[in-house]
Amino acid sequence: MTLTIALDGMGGDKAPEIVVDGAARALEQLPELHFLLFGDEAKLAPLVAARPALAAALTIRHTDAFIAGDAKPSVAVRQGRTSSMRLAINAVKEKEASAAVSAGNTGALMGMGKLVLRTLPGIDRPAICGILPSRRRPIVLLDLGANIDCDATHLVQFAVMGTVFAQAILKIERPRVGLVNVGVEELKGDDIVRNTAAILRQLPPPIDFQGFVEGTDIFKGDVDVIVTDGFTGNVALKVAEGTAKMLMDELKGAFSSSMRGKLGYLVSRPALGQLRERFDPRVHNGAMFLGLGGVVVKSHGGTDGFGFGQAVLVAAELVRNGTNEHIIQAMSQLGAMLEPASEVAAS
Repeated sequence: MTLTIALDGMGGDKAPEIVVDGAARALEQLPELHFLLFGDEAKLAPLVAARPALAAALTIRHTDAFIAGDAKPSVAVRQGRTSSMRLAINAVKEKEASAAVSAGNTGALMGMGKLVLRTLPGIDRPAICGILPSRRRPIVLLDLGANIDCDATHLVQFAVMGTVFAQAILKIERPRVGLVNVGVEELKGDDIVRNTAAILRQLPPPIDFQGFVEGTDIFKGDVDVIVTDGFTGNVALKVAEGTAKMLMDELKGAFSSSMRGKLGYLVSRPALGQLRERFDPRVHNGAMFLGLGGVVVKSHGGTDGFGFGQAVLVAAELVRNGTNEHIIQAMSQLGAMLEPASEVAAS
């Protein structure tokens, strides 16, 4: 059965090359894919023509307009109605495609997604959800920046959506949920965090709340889904990325600083290769805007073709697993409990 994915051909630091390359890589793994590629046909057509297999599974939809990476989201939403990003999202709304993937401006993509696709029943705000490595196995972290200020209701909804996402993508039957706080003690944190924890403790499966998680424990892997507001989540993500890059740069410098270091590199090269592969951000590229009324996946703007291909595969997996349908079902099942639980937590 054909699965159609809409692609923003002009979004990303290295577009359109990485978009076309990523689509070709994804097609090799999932031959049932078909693509609607939106963008400048003069730039896209030669890249696609060089890949005959992809050309047979792809349709180019021409548009000259695109959203710049540094564009102000509110302006992009108002003025970008004919942009490659907006047309890709429109294709999802109009049922021409089952999902949209873009490496472009995150704020604009979220704004357009909310405007065009709205939110799922029972969801007040979409959240950016991503997969990160940990000491044990990959973990889910949300929100990564869509919502700076959140109340307990929003965080509880994030927990439900993150749980369904982990079931669909990580294949974890009963994901363990943790809530980011300044300490693990019940009295730590502000009212919002404590109220959220009180609600989560009362919810039945699929929610399996494990308690608070400190910043130092996010990557231990003791829980599978980590919930926080968009400000904290974005800072945690950027700190983790910066720390990983610093360590790799320091290792590279140490190994190249002397003959002994170079010899040490030769000895440890296989282990370093495994380490690099495990923490390669491209492997887990593809953050979903959970809660939108359609599947929209954001690829890292600076990724390459391999990374963009991974984002396409994430989108396909979300569609095939019916992630949005499961979120609606979970919110419907828990809906009757959420309001009284919120009242108890507040009191």
